[in-house]
Amino acid sequence: MQLRRKAYYFLISLLFLTLNVPGQDQKIADSLARIFRLDTAGDQGKLELLRNLAFNESKDLKLAVQYADELITLSLRTNNPLYLHRGYFQKGNKLRMLGNLEEALDNYFKSTEAARNADFVRGEGSAYGAIADVYSVSNNHNNAMLYYNKAIATLRKAGDSIALAAAISNAGDDYLNNKIYDSALLYFKEAEKIFEKVDYLAGKGYSLGNIGMVYANLGNEQLAEKNINEAIRILEESEDYYPICVYLISMADIYEERNDEKAALNYALRSLQLAQQYGLKEQISNANLKLSELYEKAGNNNESFKYYKNHIVYRDSVNDINSVQKLADLRTNYEVSQKQVEVDLLAQKSRNQKLLNLSLFITLGLGLIILGTLYWYYRAIAREKKISESLLLNILPAATAKELKQNGKVDAVKFDSVTVLFTDFVQFTKVAETVEPEQLVKSIDFYFKGFDMITTKYGLEKIKTVGDSYMCASGLPTINETHARNVIEAAREMIELVRSEFKADDELIHFEIRIGVHTGPVVAGIVGIKKWQYDIWGDTVNIASRMESNSKPGKVNLSETTYQLVKDQFACEYRGEIEIKNHGSMKMYFLSV
Repeated sequence: MQLRRKAYYFLISLLFLTLNVPGQDQKIADSLARIFRLDTAGDQGKLELLRNLAFNESKDLKLAVQYADELITLSLRTNNPLYLHRGYFQKGNKLRMLGNLEEALDNYFKSTEAARNADFVRGEGSAYGAIADVYSVSNNHNNAMLYYNKAIATLRKAGDSIALAAAISNAGDDYLNNKIYDSALLYFKEAEKIFEKVDYLAGKGYSLGNIGMVYANLGNEQLAEKNINEAIRILEESEDYYPICVYLISMADIYEERNDEKAALNYALRSLQLAQQYGLKEQISNANLKLSELYEKAGNNNESFKYYKNHIVYRDSVNDINSVQKLADLRTNYEVSQKQVEVDLLAQKSRNQKLLNLSLFITLGLGLIILGTLYWYYRAIAREKKISESLLLNILPAATAKELKQNGKVDAVKFDSVTVLFTDFVQFTKVAETVEPEQLVKSIDFYFKGFDMITTKYGLEKIKTVGDSYMCASGLPTINETHARNVIEAAREMIELVRSEFKADDELIHFEIRIGVHTGPVVAGIVGIKKWQYDIWGDTVNIASRMESNSKPGKVNLSETTYQLVKDQFACEYRGEIEIKNHGSMKMYFLSV
């Protein structure tokens, strides 16, 4: 059984760096908060209070960030590099848990520099480990291993067993997520021994959970469940809910493999509730995605779509923070420039008023010039707007483009029944190796223009072209009841177009074509903030592609689902059951053309 990549690694190093206590404790945070509000401690006392508050506050992560900011400010004011290191490190930890990876990384680098200035070897090593964790989360394996090695080497010098075990454990995470399971298991077991030797309960909980993840990936579900359940029990005692959310999703994966849908749903719902309670955005996103998958598997499409939409919202809230800020900055710059234009126009008006006193004729002349210029300006704007709208409609469906202009975004939409068509030219790769690229592109362009005319004729939505493959669909973005028939009619004309041109004597290269068609549910929408593309996702797309790859030259291959929709309108030939990748045997039919 293959578990999906963990949303974030369990950065155990954040639990111990600046405190002498073995792990986070919300009760300590609550007690210290009451002392802090009395405001009776001096600077040194406040530094110690703030580092403990920033570390132990686990229920309200934004409050923990505030404590860390106060610690940084006070450390700078008192010129204390040791506590400055601790402030930056704790701020990085909490920002990471809130999903702000870029800002967390910046704080970790500042923490490293402060630790060097304070000659605090243990702190420097743990900061290296935290930097490695962020790179590992970001799939930057080379940088992650560079900083893990620096962390482990530095911490061996420091003689800190817990910090060393944390770095080893997190390096094991990177092996796990790169599917090097034997190495990951060795690292996790070494970390567990160190944590157990120093009686560090939370560290042992992390290690058991990670060992369970390895066993799950190796297919040993019994050992996986045993270790993960023990990890959850330990971490619940420590009120450390972040990793519990991930381990609960792992349990949902295990029970899903066993076809125990009820147990899988319970684990996923429990993960979602904990993540929502403590504001863990990435885990909210992951739990919603798992619930969407489980409900879709159970045939409950309405619930599946509801949770999938929530997954998209929280995924984008984590990934698009920097993009949103850049857009905000662009808007601010635009508004400033517009205000400057207004000021310039007022100045021009004042100068024109002075000229009016000298000569009415000159003023009238200038007025005509200005009017002519404005007329030309607005005509140019109108032309550019028309061109822009035309380009947008050429990229996106009309309904989608309208939604984008009105709302500034397009929500993902699930369609229960859509018919998807794929085409592919036979022997294209082989031919491409023997002809000039210009001639090849000209030939493909000829056929794809013909396909564009056919899809327009039958109201199909062109999705995209990839190399020599052409993909289109019917039944979206506007739902229609004849989507299967429309696609079949288009497929017949595509086959006829290619067949009629196959032996043409011209400068083009001609091919035979395979076509595959399948009907089912998809999710449709646009992604990104520039170079928009309307696209569709889901298993229906994969099966339609398999229908094409299992077709034959000059043939349209239909799935059982599509055949049942069109069998009374079009003659078809049953091919039998054919094995396809990841879906087992499926019934297929050739359309009689």
